[in-house]
Amino acid sequence: MSELVDATGYPKSTVHRLLRLLVSERMLALEPNGKFFAAGPRLATLALAALKNSANRAERHAILQGLVDEVDETCNLTILDGNEVVYLDRVESHWPLRFVLAPGARVPLHCTASGKLFLALMPSARRRRLLAAVQLKRLTRNTIADMSGLLRELEHIRLEGIGTDDEEFLAGLTAVAVPVLDARRRILATVAVHAPSSRMNITRARTHVPALRRAATKLAATM
Repeated sequence: MSELVDATGYPKSTVHRLLRLLVSERMLALEPNGKFFAAGPRLATLALAALKNSANRAERHAILQGLVDEVDETCNLTILDGNEVVYLDRVESHWPLRFVLAPGARVPLHCTASGKLFLALMPSARRRRLLAAVQLKRLTRNTIADMSGLLRELEHIRLEGIGTDDEEFLAGLTAVAVPVLDARRRILATVAVHAPSSRMNITRARTHVPALRRAATKLAATM
């Protein structure tokens, strides 16, 4: 609160009253230590809706469509929301056999290509906090469900800059993701391709990385 008092110039009593109001409306949330404030669930929902319906949505969707035309598989754009990955946009391939996850769908961090990429590239302190709160639930026989194994995987992803999902989230689904980075090389979002493993195994998925990275550069300009 003292930082907000300094930043706004308002009296401490006024800031305290406004913060209590925002917490009661779930726009802010008090951290467990009782000293700091974070975005509340209503503010997070509002922010996600703003991103999904921003003026740049048409441009982002066109970039994603161009990527799908190039790789001939379904591609999606995701962001991090709390301890989940949210599909911000998605373009389906023409194939009749496909996995459907609509914009707004949420998927886990620990067993998806985009989720692991977010974990690998975020600051280590934030990663520790998130992993402490995430249940490493085994969803398929390939899911990495132990912390030591996941940390090794995240270090490999951090060095390579590519997130992979080799039937770890859904049996029969393969995916590869690359980061959308800002000017300071911080991850803003991910762009990923995924398909049934019968059509695109992990080796073939990796051949799409150059196209994904070109699309990621274009998408970064819209953010």
